[in-house]
Amino acid sequence: MFNYTLEKTENKARAGIFETEHGNIETPIFMPVWTKATVKSIIKEELDEMGAEIILNNTYHLYLRPWDELIKNFWWLHTFQNYHKPILTDSGGFQVFSLGENSRKNIANEKMVKITEEGVHFRSVVDGSKHFFSPEKVMDIQSNLGADIIMAFDECAPWDSTREYAEKAMKRTHNWLERCYSQWQINEKKRAEEWLHKQALFWIIQGVTYDDLRRESAKFVSALDLPGIAIGGLSVGESKEDMYRIIETVEPYLPINKPRYLMGVGTPEDLIEGIARWIDMFDCVLPTRIGRHGSAFGTYGNIKIKNEIHKLSDKGLDEECQCKVCKNYSRWYLRHLMMENEILWLRLLSYHNLYFLIHLTKKARKAIKEWNFEVMRSDFWKKYKIN
Repeated sequence: MFNYTLEKTENKARAGIFETEHGNIETPIFMPVWTKATVKSIIKEELDEMGAEIILNNTYHLYLRPWDELIKNFWWLHTFQNYHKPILTDSGGFQVFSLGENSRKNIANEKMVKITEEGVHFRSVVDGSKHFFSPEKVMDIQSNLGADIIMAFDECAPWDSTREYAEKAMKRTHNWLERCYSQWQINEKKRAEEWLHKQALFWIIQGVTYDDLRRESAKFVSALDLPGIAIGGLSVGESKEDMYRIIETVEPYLPINKPRYLMGVGTPEDLIEGIARWIDMFDCVLPTRIGRHGSAFGTYGNIKIKNEIHKLSDKGLDEECQCKVCKNYSRWYLRHLMMENEILWLRLLSYHNLYFLIHLTKKARKAIKEWNFEVMRSDFWKKYKIN
């Protein structure tokens, strides 16, 4: 179980298959994000229409509400959500750090996040209650949730951290990874005794934008020989040039027989350039987030549907897209829905954006297998404009 088969490569672009007990995942792939047990406004049958093969759930939010123990009693995420394809849960680490300061109960200006070597004390973004995440607890929560792929608990240091702090956060992440690894082994033994499906633990490379720290982190985590690799702490404010450089920096230190996951990345250009730099898996909330704000991905760049230019336009969102939104609805109609604040517009734009990214990775996979990816990449950049 959790074998990764590398089917074809073109330069550094890879096409492969990762096996799980809930189905195989064909890479490269984009994973829609079910933050709180749903993709906002999209039902699972629509994800099936799009060709989604795996989704991502957020550990932080599901721990707070409805609570991982309750989900376990409801026969885990697959049954709770009625989604029976592969599921990945993140560790909740990014949310602990990014949401902690926005807790609704800032009591006497108390600091909302306190990091120690043992773990992280934080307040709930839901009600301000106090909580503590240790590596062991995060492994137990993810075992309760029952995903196929689980993530180690890490500290995602801010992109503009000093080198001194970045190094401390990286070493803390390594220490936590070893503790996650030990607890994962304990939990896997228990799951086997209860005839439950196995969970693949992915490690996370950290080190902010410091090349030497990223290399050190890549060497450290590779030694544990876990089922998959993730790169964290990117697409959080640094430049695209820095992000692409870090991906290239860690490559020589990673095994080729593991899936490679770039966390939290989800623009068309970053998917294309990530695939060109050996990345297999992507996720991001961006497709539905920008959809809810009136933007759509397009072959020639993002489309701002509220712009006056789309009034009276009978064109679909993207003439090269085959999704049902582009085939059946005009820009004028979508703009009308948005101007009238009809809820349908955010559903339709979210659907299109998810379809666009899922099929972009599918096109890339097909191109790699046909030794045609660099042609596809060149054609993409001839048309696509970042706006």
